[in-house]
Amino acid sequence: MVRQLVISGMHIHVGIEDDDLRVDIMDQVRYVLPHMLALSTSSPFWRGRNTGLKSYRLSIWDGMPRTGTPEYFDSYGEYRRHVDILVQAGVIEDATKIWWDVRPSARYPTLEMRISDVCTRLDDAMCVAAFYLCWTRMLYRLHRRNQRWRQYNTFLINENRWRAHCYGIDEGLLDFGRGEIVPFEKLANEIIELIREDAEFFNCVDELEHMKTILREGTSAHRQVAAYEQAMAEGKSHEEALHAIVDLLIDETLIGTE
Repeated sequence: MVRQLVISGMHIHVGIEDDDLRVDIMDQVRYVLPHMLALSTSSPFWRGRNTGLKSYRLSIWDGMPRTGTPEYFDSYGEYRRHVDILVQAGVIEDATKIWWDVRPSARYPTLEMRISDVCTRLDDAMCVAAFYLCWTRMLYRLHRRNQRWRQYNTFLINENRWRAHCYGIDEGLLDFGRGEIVPFEKLANEIIELIREDAEFFNCVDELEHMKTILREGTSAHRQVAAYEQAMAEGKSHEEALHAIVDLLIDETLIGTE
């Protein structure tokens, strides 16, 4: 497993100082983790082959222990009791060895989202960060009114996680309330309107609205596959087509960094 860990994920921290509130919001934010993965997909290739998955990185990462969607915890105390069992048994050193898709940071008073791939465009990364930041603030607003997001079983959340892992934004995700698969474009529009107030608070409306650009132009995974297919159509070799992908990634990474 360790030899395969030539992968990188994008981690985003949101400050939540209250321990119990941090775990409560973790319980609720699990619902949109697949949506964040879908918007960030950038690992369709593995060992020089198109895997057919938009985020093959997750296939590698899921082979490690203590990964995936976290379970539901009633309180920070309950979360700590579970972690302490593993620490006391000598299985892990501390909570930094808990590698869920979202977790309470063991080093900072933050809730750390870890499911997303590394976006190769800065604007895409800023969009995912704005999405996560604004969604957690929306959950905080509900908390202040003694309300909360409806809780769904990990079984259902993992179904959407798989769809995002495999299809990215292409095939839609399950809307558990409707009981049907909804196109990602419709989900994105609903998300933007739901947390627009929070984006205005943080002055990141443009970053959030960039979600529509991702839907229009595709994620890095789409562009990598397109670059490979174009190179092959031009008569280049498999190796040369892979070089075209690398050139694309270099060019995209430099955009907006000057």
